[in-house]
Amino acid sequence: MIISMALREQHVTLGGRAVRYFDTGEGAPFLLVHAFPLSADLWQPQLAAPPPGWRLIAPDLRGFRGPSSDAPVLPLGEMTVDEYARDLLGLLDHLRLPEAVVGGVSMGGYIGFALVRLASHRVRGLVLADTRPQADTEEGRARRRELIELARREGAAGVAEAMLPGLVGATTHRERPAVVSRVRELVLANDPSAIAAAVSAMMTRPDSTPTLDQVACPTLVVVGEEDALTPVELSAGMHAAIRDSGFAVIAGAGHLANLERPDAFNAEIARFLKERIG
Repeated sequence: MIISMALREQHVTLGGRAVRYFDTGEGAPFLLVHAFPLSADLWQPQLAAPPPGWRLIAPDLRGFRGPSSDAPVLPLGEMTVDEYARDLLGLLDHLRLPEAVVGGVSMGGYIGFALVRLASHRVRGLVLADTRPQADTEEGRARRRELIELARREGAAGVAEAMLPGLVGATTHRERPAVVSRVRELVLANDPSAIAAAVSAMMTRPDSTPTLDQVACPTLVVVGEEDALTPVELSAGMHAAIRDSGFAVIAGAGHLANLERPDAFNAEIARFLKERIG
């Protein structure tokens, strides 16, 4: 399916499973990793305006799918962030790309840390948006287990109802209801088994805090001013721990800053790519 002449929706079979990804622009590769519990469609505002000289590649993580998809989801069981990262390395191998800048929102940032841990030589640069390096606390893991049970009991609709208040900021809820509706649509498109598998992966992810000072590639930390899930103060601490990293706060945005304030987010990304990556 072709979204436009510039934005290509591609499908490939890797490891015996179908993978959908968007591919647009030309030049150096920038791999975009979506948040939970959404899909590659989260990146549509960025895919619509790739920076000059950059090729944007946005895959669905294993089991996730966009609203237009009717593809069946194979049972996933439990997942780890490392398995998601290896899936992305497999996609880069398929595309014959030895390295890429990696950008991740929320869970996508957790997977970005996994890529640095598993294959730092393939990460040319890193964008960490509305994410955190810390592992879950025991209280956080308890909430994750409750979310798994909610997904099994009430499906994606129950998860959407529970998560929407925190996924976008107060300004978006008040002034941009179409964005809230879009986020709900993206959540509802997903199979409960994919949601539960991703929660399991987040719940068991390692603590990346001790290795922040070892991140050697150019890095940008971005956070929505109204992000209640990964607040500005937490992101500022991550920025301070990563040597020579950049830091940007997106006004009027919550946890999905790239979707809530795409113009401001895109400007920060374009500046980072031009000034830090070249």
